[in-house]
Order: sequence, then C-alpha cells, then structure tokens
Amino acid sequence: MYWSAKIISHNGDKRIAVYFEKNTELISRIRKVEGARWSQTLKVWHIPNTAENQIRFSIIVRQPSKEGLEQIAKFKQWLISKRYSTNTIKTYTEALRAFLTFFNQKNSNEISNEDLITYNNEYIFKNKLSSSYQNQIVNALKLYFKTVKEKKIEIEKIHRPKREKVLPNVLSKEEIKLILTAHSNLKHKTMLSLIYSCGLRRSELLNLLLQDINSKRNIVMIRQAKGKKDRIAPLSNKILQLLRDYYVVYKPKKWLFEGVNGEEPYDARSLSNVLKQALSKVGITKPVSLHWLRHSYATHLLESGTDLRYIQELLGHRSSKTTEIYTHVSTKSLEQIKSPFDDL
Repeated sequence: MYWSAKIISHNGDKRIAVYFEKNTELISRIRKVEGARWSQTLKVWHIPNTAENQIRFSIIVRQPSKEGLEQIAKFKQWLISKRYSTNTIKTYTEALRAFLTFFNQKNSNEISNEDLITYNNEYIFKNKLSSSYQNQIVNALKLYFKTVKEKKIEIEKIHRPKREKVLPNVLSKEEIKLILTAHSNLKHKTMLSLIYSCGLRRSELLNLLLQDINSKRNIVMIRQAKGKKDRIAPLSNKILQLLRDYYVVYKPKKWLFEGVNGEEPYDARSLSNVLKQALSKVGITKPVSLHWLRHSYATHLLESGTDLRYIQELLGHRSSKTTEIYTHVSTKSLEQIKSPFDDL
C-alpha cells in the first residue's frame, strides 16, 4: 500500500497533499481527518497544515509493520479481557500504534532502551506533543511491555514530564445563571442544568438512564464513571422540578436524554453545541467547555462552606489532592485579605 505526501499551496493556503492509489478504505480514513478536502483540479486529497494535523497525518501516511499490527491487536485483546474502559483502550492502542509506526522497520522484540530515548526526542519533542500525551505514551508502553511482551525494559527512559500546574477554569454564579437560562428549549436547559447542579462529566450525563433518577431519595446514581466507580449525587428540589417538567414533555424510555432515534443516548458533539449556542445567546466569549460547569460546581460548593472530603466524594475523585486544586481558585478566603493599596 503506497503513500506519499508533500506540502502544497492551495488557494493561497499551505496544505498537506496526500497521494495514494485509489482505495475505498484509505479514502474513508482520510475523510475522517477534520478539514480534509478533495481537489478536483489537482486530483489529490489534502488536509490543513496545522500542528495537530501533522500528528494525524503522520499516523495516516505511515503504518506499523505487519508484526506491529499483530502486537497492537494482542494488546487490545488484553485490555478488553481486563475490562479497561473503551476510552482507555482507544487511547492506549493508538499510543502503541504511534510508537510501533515510528519503528515500523523493527521487530518489536528488537526494541531497546535506546529506542525509547530516540522516540522521546525524535517524535514526542520534535512534534511538540503535550505533556499529557507524553504521559499517555509512557503509560501505554509500560503496560504493553510488562504484559504482552513480558520483556524487561527500562520504561523510565521515556522521561515523564513534570505535571503542569494548571488551575481549573471557573465561572461566577452570575455567568452560570446566564448560561443555564439562555435556552428556551427545555431539553437543552435541563441537560446543562443537571451537569452544573450535580458536577457531572459530559459522559456521565449522557450515560444516565431513566432509572438512575431517584426522586424519592433526591439522588442521581452515576454508574461506572471514571475509574469504573459508582457514586451518587444529591438532587436539589429545583433540579427535580426541572426534571419532572422535562419528563412530562419528552417522556424518555431508556436514556434520560435520548438521541434523535430514541435508541441511543444524546450525541456528545451535539451537547457541546448546545453549550456554544447558550454562550452565543448571552454574549460570553470565553472558551467555555462543559467541564467548566463541573469545575464551577465544585468551587461554588467550597465557597459555600462544603467540606473538601464531601466534594471529593461528589466528584468521584480517587485522590484528595485532585480535589484540593479548587482551594486555589476559590475567592472566599481571598476576599478577606485587605490590599495595602487601600491604605494609601
């Protein structure tokens, strides 16, 4: 299967042109790259020449060896047998695919510690990949060599980056109120409100079943969330009434928030668009994501006096250190500090 590529100028923009013999499978794969276009004039597929697409491009135009593909399949089967989550399986197998693609001229048994250093420098650093991606690579390779290959290899040779200390993005209560009341569509309003009122992740909201809402106990059951843990979150009277109004109008049968055909849960991308529409309506220009609502929920709880241990349970954090980050964005204590500027 032959591939070649080069940078071209198309309508004044730099693009990556991908050349290959006509093949329906390859066409299907190139189409999945965001911004991919077919040039009728040049008779070639081309994608935007961005840093992100350069990474995607390298995955598409290069392939692991046949032996490498077999190793990826074995690793995937091992992850499935151990009941890893779908997202983790996808992340780890893609990380291994990128690694074995880089060394597609080598048998996996020949890979050494020196190769790990080379990969770190020549792929991760050269492509300016994020520290979180680097950690994913380390985690995937460590598990692969320990389990599938049963090979002693100093995985620490791929140095783990120092964890970036990034504070969570938090909205004010006034901004939250604007966002949650922006939609006249009851379904859209209810979805956004439930995320904030219970501190849910996007996937947790979309995976809720009708039976997960317990109106008698005023709780919502969040099943098999991150880390394969169940947890419960309290439902306020206000959100319960909103859920009752929603049920009367939409009458969901299985999923609390159903997709178009009613057989699948609501689409994740569509939910993100619901938030974008709300932001546009109220004139908020910050790059707000659905996770900001969860961060805001935790911070507002902390500022109202809720103990960190309870917030940890409500969010489903494994470690208290994860929850403690909200102490750095809470303004409650800061408001007690008087600036010396005021005394001038």
